[in-house]
Amino acid sequence: MADTLRIVHCFRSPVGGIFRHVRDLTEAQVAAGHMVGIVCDSTTGGEFEERLFGQMKDMLALGIHRTPMQRHVGPGDLASARRTYSIIKELRPDVLHGHGAKGGAYARLFGSLLRVSRSRVARLYSPHGGSLHYDETTATGKLFFALERFMARFTDCLLFVSDYERRTYRRKVGEPPIPNMLVYNGLRAAEFEPVIISADAADLLYIGMMRDLKGPDIFIDALAAAGPQLGRALSAVMIGDGDDLPHYHAQVKRLGLEGHVRFLPPMSAREAFALAALVVVPSRAEAMPYIVLETLAAARPIIATAVGGIPEILGSDSPALIRPDPIELADKMSEALADVAAYSKSMPDAADLRARFGADVMAAEIEKAYFAALGR
Repeated sequence: MADTLRIVHCFRSPVGGIFRHVRDLTEAQVAAGHMVGIVCDSTTGGEFEERLFGQMKDMLALGIHRTPMQRHVGPGDLASARRTYSIIKELRPDVLHGHGAKGGAYARLFGSLLRVSRSRVARLYSPHGGSLHYDETTATGKLFFALERFMARFTDCLLFVSDYERRTYRRKVGEPPIPNMLVYNGLRAAEFEPVIISADAADLLYIGMMRDLKGPDIFIDALAAAGPQLGRALSAVMIGDGDDLPHYHAQVKRLGLEGHVRFLPPMSAREAFALAALVVVPSRAEAMPYIVLETLAAARPIIATAVGGIPEILGSDSPALIRPDPIELADKMSEALADVAAYSKSMPDAADLRARFGADVMAAEIEKAYFAALGR
């Protein structure tokens, strides 16, 4: 078919929101008749991610290709870049879509190299926060934003997952000199079915990467402070993995919460939602987190920090929004747990969420960007 595209998604770490975004997008693109492949890091992810790859492999005509990619810029990047370019060249993509800082750099550089020897390759970049989280006043931030400005000349289209991300790009990098679009993350129709909590559910749930950027430490401190406010010890489930996990185990022990906090390995969000009455997203920085969308679609109440694109989901005046501060979070935990049913009524309307954040809407808009970048 003339409109069938060979699409390759390139990103570093197959965990968290970026991986979720790519999975949903590839599924929709395959359903639309395109040939799709993935190139990502082989050193991150665990059993949970391996199961997800196993579910995907048969539907991706261009396959799943994993090769070591280090997180930070360093000497190993040269060998990593050579390997990744060789894989991408063999796949002969029409569209190279890079996700996150590393994936975005590879997709744009390698797409440009491919143009030297063959027909047009569309080079698209979705930051997903990525390097935009850096402080523009630091030397590191200035370096990364200078690189972003330089890389714009090798980019056919920027795809932002939130208006916050687009505004941050403009403030830290500058006005994009190339086409750019706002396309919200989207959920599948089945995810808009309510999840009922189990009979022995805990009070609170944290689910996400175990790193300070996502605020597990804020969650634990708030848990310790909220118990005395309610006159009882609160129970919590913390689900996820990451290099900082031992630090949070130690924090729980130090605060005397060992008998009240369960740590569990990564699992699907809908499986996790059944384990607690209230979901907490205590992040210090975000772009457009899937976990907030998934929680609301499952008709579960949430407390979330007013960072990144989260207010675009909940509404800027939502009572669910707090600052990434343990005392403020503890107060909100106490308020919500005092009457969860009443608190739940303050969540956004399900029909509105579905209209704004459907996977079908997301995929259709991104496909338009691909064809525009190819001049079709």
